Amino acid sequence: MAKIRDVAQEVKTREFSYSFRSERGDLVKAVVVGAEGVSFAVHIEVSSSFDDGLVLIYQVAGPGSSRSVVEDAKSETNLISVPFVRISFGRYALDLEFAFAKAPFFLSFLLHLSSGDAEIRTHRKTNFRVPVGFGRGCPAPLGVSFSDHGMVNFSLVSRTSEKVILCLYDEKAEVPSLEIELDPYVNRTGNVWHIAVESIEGYAIYGYYCKEPSKRGDAFHTHRPLLDPYAKIVRNLHPQQGESLLLGSLEKETLFNWDGDSHPFLPMEELVVYRLNVEQFTKGKSNGLSEDLAGTFVGVSKKVQHFKELGVNSILLEPIFPFNIEKGCYFPYHFFSVAHQYGEERSAASSTNSMKEMIKALHAEGIEVLMEVVYTHTGEGCQVVSLCGMDSSLCYKVDKGKRGSETNTILKCNNSFIQELIIDSLRYWVIEFHIDGFCFLNSFLMSQGEHGNHLSRPLLMEAIAFDPVLSKTKIIADCWSPLNMSYKEFQVPHWNHWAEMNVRFCNDVRNFLRGNDHLGDFASRLCGSGDLFSSRGPAFSFNFVTKNFGLPLVDLVSFSGANLASELSWNCGDEGLTNTSAVLETRLQQTRNFLFILFVSLGVPVLNMGDEFGYSTGGSPLYKDRKPIDWTREGTGFSRQIRQFIAFLSSLRVRRKDIFQRKHFLEAEKIVWYGSNQSQPQWDDSISNFLAVVLKSELQSDNSNSSIGDLFICFNASDQPETTVLPEQLDGSVWLRLVDTSLEFPGFFSSSSDTNVHEYEGSSSYELKPHSCALFEAEISTPK
Repeated sequence: MAKIRDVAQEVKTREFSYSFRSERGDLVKAVVVGAEGVSFAVHIEVSSSFDDGLVLIYQVAGPGSSRSVVEDAKSETNLISVPFVRISFGRYALDLEFAFAKAPFFLSFLLHLSSGDAEIRTHRKTNFRVPVGFGRGCPAPLGVSFSDHGMVNFSLVSRTSEKVILCLYDEKAEVPSLEIELDPYVNRTGNVWHIAVESIEGYAIYGYYCKEPSKRGDAFHTHRPLLDPYAKIVRNLHPQQGESLLLGSLEKETLFNWDGDSHPFLPMEELVVYRLNVEQFTKGKSNGLSEDLAGTFVGVSKKVQHFKELGVNSILLEPIFPFNIEKGCYFPYHFFSVAHQYGEERSAASSTNSMKEMIKALHAEGIEVLMEVVYTHTGEGCQVVSLCGMDSSLCYKVDKGKRGSETNTILKCNNSFIQELIIDSLRYWVIEFHIDGFCFLNSFLMSQGEHGNHLSRPLLMEAIAFDPVLSKTKIIADCWSPLNMSYKEFQVPHWNHWAEMNVRFCNDVRNFLRGNDHLGDFASRLCGSGDLFSSRGPAFSFNFVTKNFGLPLVDLVSFSGANLASELSWNCGDEGLTNTSAVLETRLQQTRNFLFILFVSLGVPVLNMGDEFGYSTGGSPLYKDRKPIDWTREGTGFSRQIRQFIAFLSSLRVRRKDIFQRKHFLEAEKIVWYGSNQSQPQWDDSISNFLAVVLKSELQSDNSNSSIGDLFICFNASDQPETTVLPEQLDGSVWLRLVDTSLEFPGFFSSSSDTNVHEYEGSSSYELKPHSCALFEAEISTPK
């Protein structure tokens, strides 16, 4: 051993030790010492009671070769024999030396008794195989990890693979430049395959070939290397060709300067959320940005003033993982990396850095960043990309009759490996990207067991709720499924942490405004959906009237054909484009009504990208028909009034936080319901379309000359005018009309501080026009 350690005293060395048992029970030890750039020395020692001399018969086998010394060693002309030296009783040793440039390779050998024909192999009846130029590696962490001394560790999980080959590519190669076959007895711990490579200099991309036992009928995926599910940067091996091949990048993540950044940590009740698609938000030529910034994270950050003008303080990003281009972003291939198209250079590294820059810029303006995530299925299907090729039965709910088909895309979310994968992914986005929260699509499947059975306490959802790294993030369940474009409602186990996208809010508001809903359902949505969130609070209800699938807001009031029955839309009299002034006026009022109800309801209002501009798909509810935002519409009269109205409503929620930004539900005595003319609401009348409510104040103004009082809100969804009586205020307050959606712009909304705000005495009658809403605020003025 002393000679080995003297190979290169002046250079950096690394040492790896391996132990084997022979078929006779002898202990065989091998120590590999690498002197960087010089040589590798291998010391082999055998502890045995051999009486005869001992000979080592070896050959150098390429790392990608499964070939070892053949059964009849004497028939091989390229084998090398080296006698052992007896160093003490029962101990034999020898030293070998190899040029550094020859690595990596396997030293494949067996032992031979010099006095006979006996050949000795391992206790598994295989040849001894010692890796040179690469080491055993570590099972954790999964993925690629870089050590300070230059070694690179690769680790992945595959329970069923009988062979795993690490493939390394240089910058321009279309086939692996180096293949290293992992030894199942050296490079495997449990279900984790791992290897440490001496140097990856000259290599840029990596992937794996995996082979399952032939009795399972699976092919060795040598035609398609597989993407490491834990890769942090993903590259396309054939970006200019038809079929992409996603593989992991060996590029180290650059350290990002987060100095000065901090999470806003906004209370949920204060949120105003804006959902957007990164690419479509600024991809159009009308965005005012340079071509390299259009459709990127930087493009989003350039529009921060737009968010601030609306009063938005939280951005909800559609999925940004690498995805199946044909199916869309809701069918991801991978959970740890950013799709390359969102960076200025359209590369994975550029996207990663750009996303961090965007988040830091938004945080500086007090805006949180939430991510829509899909962890219930992938975009693989028949196209084997990653998990499906590594261990489909471990990861997917496989239909045995349709193995490899498109149906096998649903992940076993509550399987221990997939659960760990998802938790690791979430932690990565919080730690490395400073993400503030997540909205989990298709959350119904997160509550299922491996066989489709419903779990009352899903392990994954509980783990997310109580994970210490995720403890301050916002977690939101969304029961919409991209798989069948429908909702699957279920009782979300919440542990007082999970919030929900409230689809009932959307449906009940749509039904009410088209005159087709029970008042009780609508009233529940206004007050925070206590029937759904009574044990949590109204802020756990994320309310929306439109999403990024289905009809956008202007189409919701313009199209209602038979094919749109599930949209619960109403065209206001004419289908699609029209010049009928009465229809256009009603559509404008309905647009205002939707936004008004969204913001005066308890819960978190969620806006959808483009609704403030009058974005339209021409009546198509399909996600694939969504187009980039036309920023030239920012200057239209419609856009100006809608954006100003949203800004007004956002400021109203802040000013009247005693009512609209509550952690807890309003007490029953703080809510008084009315029908028309101060009658009782007709709760059981399915055709009753009028409702009014007084929400009693809990906030005193700092202005010594006035007191902020109750709110009186009226909703008329009928096609006839309705008369309401403003409640009498015992303290002598007057009612200030802040909103009437039937009036002309700019007069249909005004602040209580406006000089032209209209005042009304208590017990005054007020006529609400058809399809309109109104808001009054009580104010008492004291003598100066």
